[in-house]
Amino acid sequence: MSLYILHGLNPSPYSVKMRAILRYRRLPFVWNGSGNPRDVAVKAGLPPVIPVLQFPDGRFMNDSTPLAHALEREHKERSIVPADPAQAWLSDLLEDFGDEWVTKMMFHYRWYYAADRAFAQDWVVTSRDPVMPMEQRAAAKNMFNDRQVGRMAMVGCTEQNRPIIEDSYRFVLDTLDRHLKTRPFLFGTRPALADFGLYGQLQILSVDPTPMAEMRARAIDVYCWLLRLDDASGVEGDWADPAAPLPETLVALVKHCADTYLPFLAANLRALQEGKEEVSMQIGGRPYAQAPFRYQAKCYDALRKKLAALPAEARRRLDPVLEEAGCLKFLA
Repeated sequence: MSLYILHGLNPSPYSVKMRAILRYRRLPFVWNGSGNPRDVAVKAGLPPVIPVLQFPDGRFMNDSTPLAHALEREHKERSIVPADPAQAWLSDLLEDFGDEWVTKMMFHYRWYYAADRAFAQDWVVTSRDPVMPMEQRAAAKNMFNDRQVGRMAMVGCTEQNRPIIEDSYRFVLDTLDRHLKTRPFLFGTRPALADFGLYGQLQILSVDPTPMAEMRARAIDVYCWLLRLDDASGVEGDWADPAAPLPETLVALVKHCADTYLPFLAANLRALQEGKEEVSMQIGGRPYAQAPFRYQAKCYDALRKKLAALPAEARRRLDPVLEEAGCLKFLA
């Protein structure tokens, strides 16, 4: 039997995202969840990004979004891309929102609060080596903590930005919880790429102590959805009718992208074009600042190009939704 090998770590949101995709799609794979998967990437000549997927033919790839689309090209059964182009673009938007904005919530909660920092150190170090000698373990915990805390400002996890990030987390929890009380997944009775993009970050938030407590207290349906989505290999379902109006909850998530993530992407691109060392903007009437990121400029470009390439009929249905949500001005 031809097997994929997924090199990742349980405390890595992108690793568990890819593992859940492989499970849902019923693709035979081995989970290599120990050691240092970044070493696998470097040895294969790739950037030190996890997870790393080894294909049955020996190829190596990393970066979860390109990996998900590569699997779509290789396997037609149990696709996670909605058949309707308008739904597929919305799924891309929400997956990108998960990967690049909800990840700020994950990183903030993990390294801002003392209880979460302490737990994360043990979780990450024991994931790599569960029987590491205690002296070596203590040194590894300190080294990892210092590296991650040192990166907080670079990715926008600062004291100034904390209210924006925490309010956004609560909004996502509340809105998803309403949605999941009436529908099992975002775009029907089967999971889309958007589900897995949000799952990756929220699964980590459901384990780290502080965000886990908040999730259980205010969004128990989200918590249970994450448990189901971890292995959805038994799910059979259909995409929602593309002619039907989008549920209010999905529209609210799209509008939240327009209020937070899309203006950040636009400001990030301007900062890169102007050679600035800081992205500075207002989100919800509050100041937000961080270093610019080239990768997120690539994400922004991909979203706009995919939208521009949609068939006219899909744009006819999608554009009014994006206009009303406040997205379209960022995507022209």
